[in-house]
Amino acid sequence: MSDNEEPTTTPEAGEEEETESGEPKQMDVLDAVKIVLKKSLIHDGLVRGLHECAKALDKRQAHLCCLASNCDEPTYINLVEALCLEHQINLIKVPDSKQLGEWAGLCKIDRDGHARKVVACSCVVVKEYGEETDALDVLMEHFKAT
Repeated sequence: MSDNEEPTTTPEAGEEEETESGEPKQMDVLDAVKIVLKKSLIHDGLVRGLHECAKALDKRQAHLCCLASNCDEPTYINLVEALCLEHQINLIKVPDSKQLGEWAGLCKIDRDGHARKVVACSCVVVKEYGEETDALDVLMEHFKAT
């Protein structure tokens, strides 16, 4: 790096990026889901897989449920949606099961920080948020609006 270059920094998880005018960049709902899932995973409040998710949803222990839109089993989707509707649990759909699996920690991280050997996951339930973040506020506003 030469003397006239400034070091570049990337925002940490939970921090919002700023636009060129200095205003904070609006967080997307999927970005918020990613951060909430990571925080929940750290605090051991994440449940993955159909059996564990169905148990958590049925016991009303869940705060949030994430379902992959590309799940190819219609009965799986019907079960999760019905349990969420019956117990008034917030449901959000994620476009890709591989992406949901990566966010839920079902992958290996290499030396460069890239996810390798990502396992697809069709359903994830948050039983404990862990800590209050801006991402959680974005999700709660999204659920109030819908």
